[in-house]
Amino acid sequence: MRLPSLSSLLCLAGLVSVPVAAYDDSNIKSIPLRTHSLSPPYLDSDFQSRWFDFGGDTVVRADKYLRLTADRPSQQGWIFSRVPLTATNWQIELEFEIHGAGNLHGDGFALWLTKERATQGPVFGSTDRFEGLGIFFDTYKNNRPGVSFPYVMAMMGDGQTTYDQAHDGKANELAGCSARGLRSAPVPTKARLTYFQDKSLSLELQYKTEDSWTNCFTLNADEANIAIPSVAYLGLSAETGELSDNHDIISLKAENLYSLNRNNNAGKGSSDGRSKGRDSSKAPQEGGSWTWFLFKIIMFFAAIAGAYFGWTIYRTKARSSRF
Repeated sequence: MRLPSLSSLLCLAGLVSVPVAAYDDSNIKSIPLRTHSLSPPYLDSDFQSRWFDFGGDTVVRADKYLRLTADRPSQQGWIFSRVPLTATNWQIELEFEIHGAGNLHGDGFALWLTKERATQGPVFGSTDRFEGLGIFFDTYKNNRPGVSFPYVMAMMGDGQTTYDQAHDGKANELAGCSARGLRSAPVPTKARLTYFQDKSLSLELQYKTEDSWTNCFTLNADEANIAIPSVAYLGLSAETGELSDNHDIISLKAENLYSLNRNNNAGKGSSDGRSKGRDSSKAPQEGGSWTWFLFKIIMFFAAIAGAYFGWTIYRTKARSSRF
């Protein structure tokens, strides 16, 4: 009989576990959310998406991109998840490309986490008076002196407030940053949005150098309203006017974040004392972890040896009883 390997025995004994993908912070782990992620070929064998709806002028090029708008005037396109994003802490990483012919271009695209879904409208291709979070990648300057474009900004909608389109969202801005070079960048352009419920919201951009992230903004709960609705759909939309651009989505990756010690960089001050208490009490446990690990191995193989000897004795008695 072929004996199982040591690693197999350890897995059966519960001594080895499958690792979860790690987040940047060593205390925070992540679990991929397939229900809110997109990557080539985007569609299944029936040319449908199980988790997303597409509408407007959106075109799917299965081997390359999801094109929300082509480089043509007066287009609107959108993508929205079919199920809400219910994770309390999450990170969304988006790879996209904004490009087109000529020196004049517009208008831009948006990333949404809102109660409303799949509704075409005048705010970067989606509905106005939305409830939830909108992140706007605005490439055309209407009337906002002193600000360089492209401009990336966040707006928290209450379901009643209208987007200040005439002034590029100046009246609605929660936070934002100029991102010159975001359009037609020489490296893959990406956005990374991280949210810890009732704690923090941050946005990072990659467009200058590959694998180099630029912080656009970081907001804490005590500084601004960052309460995203508990039932919010993840979406993307884009719009062109008289000026136009290709607005391409290359991939969308969503992950659920959780803390190993129930504390993270976005934690509240009130939890610091409890966390420190746990950390200080953990030191002796970590020191004895290897002893406990070896003890479990010894006990495991002792149990196997005991079972083997018991079976041998039983077999000997069974043979002797025949005579």
